Amino acid sequence: MIMTEQIAEREQARLAALYEVSSQLGKTLDLGEVLNQVMDAIIQLAGAERGFLMLYDEVSGKLTTRAARNLDQNTIDGDAMNISRTVIERAIATGEGILTSNAQEDERFSAQTSVVGYQLRSIMCSPLKVRGRTLGAVYVDNRLFSGVFSQEDLDLLVAFANQAAMAIENARLFVQTDQALARRVEELSLFQRIDQQLNKSLELNRVLGLSLNWAIALTNADGGSIGLIETVKESETEEKYLRLLVYRGSDQSNEARVVPFDHPVLRDVLAANESVLTVGVSAEESIDGTPANVQLAVPIRQDGRPIGLITLETQHAHEIDREDVAFVERLADRAAVAIKNARLYEEIHAANKAKSEFVSLVAHELRVPMTSIKGYTDLMNSGMAGPLSDMQKEFLTVIQRNLERMSSLIRDLSDINRIASGRMKFDFQDFALQTIADDVLGSLRERIEARNQTLVVEIPEGLTAVHADPTRIAQVLANLVSNANKYTPDGGQITVRVEQRERFTAVTVQDNGIGISAEDQAQLFTQFFRSEDQLVREQQGWGLGLSIVRKMVEAQNGEISFASELGKGSTFTFTIPLANIEA
Repeated sequence: MIMTEQIAEREQARLAALYEVSSQLGKTLDLGEVLNQVMDAIIQLAGAERGFLMLYDEVSGKLTTRAARNLDQNTIDGDAMNISRTVIERAIATGEGILTSNAQEDERFSAQTSVVGYQLRSIMCSPLKVRGRTLGAVYVDNRLFSGVFSQEDLDLLVAFANQAAMAIENARLFVQTDQALARRVEELSLFQRIDQQLNKSLELNRVLGLSLNWAIALTNADGGSIGLIETVKESETEEKYLRLLVYRGSDQSNEARVVPFDHPVLRDVLAANESVLTVGVSAEESIDGTPANVQLAVPIRQDGRPIGLITLETQHAHEIDREDVAFVERLADRAAVAIKNARLYEEIHAANKAKSEFVSLVAHELRVPMTSIKGYTDLMNSGMAGPLSDMQKEFLTVIQRNLERMSSLIRDLSDINRIASGRMKFDFQDFALQTIADDVLGSLRERIEARNQTLVVEIPEGLTAVHADPTRIAQVLANLVSNANKYTPDGGQITVRVEQRERFTAVTVQDNGIGISAEDQAQLFTQFFRSEDQLVREQQGWGLGLSIVRKMVEAQNGEISFASELGKGSTFTFTIPLANIEA
C-alpha cells in the first residue's frame, strides 16, 4: 500500500513537472531558446544523463542536431555527440517511441557499431510530430547504467515530445513570419528608392534602363533586356513585335533587336499574360538571342494588357527562385507607371513643339499680308490714291483699328510661344521702378481721363532698385492698368500702389469696377479664357493678357496674386525681387 502511494506520488510529481515545463514552452518564440528548454526539460523528467534534439533542415532535408544538453544544463560540443543514429532512424520510421534498457544486449541494436563503440546502454527516443508531419526526434540516454528508463518514462517522453513539437513549429513559423516581414519591409524601402529614381526621369530610355538595372542587380542575374511592344501598320494589316530598347543592362538603345510575336517564349508570355521561367535556354528560345542556363520573362502590364517585357538571364547552375520572380513582377508594375508617364511626357512635348511651330508659322504668315494692308491703307489715308469720301475714310479707320487688334494678337501669341519654348529673352538689370511706372502711367493717362476715371498713384520716394527686365515689367504694369481701365465704369477709380518689403517690391493695381465672379476666378489665367459676362464681352480682347502677365512675372522670379468680388472691383498684385537680393 505504501509502495503504491509512493508510485502515485512520484507519477503525480512527474505530471506536475511536465505541466510546468510545458507551460514554460509557450512563453517564448525564440527557436534556439525553445530547443534548449525542450532538452533541459526532457533530461529533468526522464532522469537522463544527456539529451539531443534533431530537426530536418528545410532546405537540404537532412537531419541535423539543433540542441545537445547534459544533466547540468550545459551544451555538449560536437566531439561528444556519440549517439545511436539507428535508434533515431527507427523511431522516425515507425513514428513511435523507442525504449531500450540496455542497448548492449538488445538484439535490435547490439550489433550496431555506434552502440558497441560508444558503450551505449539506457536509451529513449521519440519522434517530434505535428499536424501529421515529422519535424525530427528527441533522444536521451545514460551510458553508465542499464534499466534507467521505464515504459512510464517513455510515455512521458512521447507526451512531452508532442507538446514540444508544437512549440518548435510555432517558433519556426514565428521566425519565418518575422523574416518574411523583415524582407517585405526591406523590399518596400527598396521600392521607395526605385520609385524615386524612376520618377526623377521622364526620358523613356532612362526609365527602361533603370528598371532593367535594378532587376539585374537584385536578382544576381548575369544580364537581360527590356523592350516594348510596337505596332506597324502596312496597308490594311498590322504587324506587332517586341523592340528591345535597352539590352543586357546597357542604357544605350538597341533599335536593331526586334523579337517577332511568334517567338516561342514571347508567345507563351503574351498568351498567359504571366511570367515564364525557362531552364536550359537555347539561342532560339532566348529573347535577346543569348543562350542561358535560366531565363525569366516578365510582362510589363498597363490596364491588364502586356505592353512590354523584362527578361533576365543567368549562366549559373542555380535557378532564379520564386522570390526573385515575385520581386521582378512588382518591379514591372512600377516600371509600367514610369513608362506611361514618360510616354505622356513625350506626347505632351511633341504636342507643345507642334503647337509652337504652328503659332510661329501663323504669326509669320499673317504679318506679311497685314504689312501690305497697313501700307496701302496709310497711302490711301495720305491722299496719294486720290481724294476720299467720308464713307471711304470711315471704312479705312475700321480697317486700321482691326489691323491694330490683329497686330496685338500676333504679339501676344508670339510672346506666349517664346515663353513656353524658353526662347523669350529677358534683359535683367537693376533699375528704378519709379521711372518705369511714370512712363507707363503717362502713356495710359489719356485713355483713363477720356472715361473720367480717377488715377491714384501711391509710390513712396527712396525706393530700392529692383532686378528684372524693365521692358517686360512695363509690359506687365501696362496690361494690368489697361484691364482696370477697360473693366471700370466711367467715373470710377484706379489705384496704383507700390510697397517695398523685405526681399521684394510689390506693385498693386486696384479698381472699383465690375469685379470677377468666383466661377471665373478659377480660370482667370487660362489662355483664351474670357468670361461670359456681357460687360466683359463688350470689351475687346483675346483672353491672353493675364496669361502672359503671369508667365512674365514668374519668369522674372516674381509672383502674382489677385482678389476680387463681383460688382465691387478687383486687386492685382505682382512682386519684383530687389536688386540687392540674389535671385
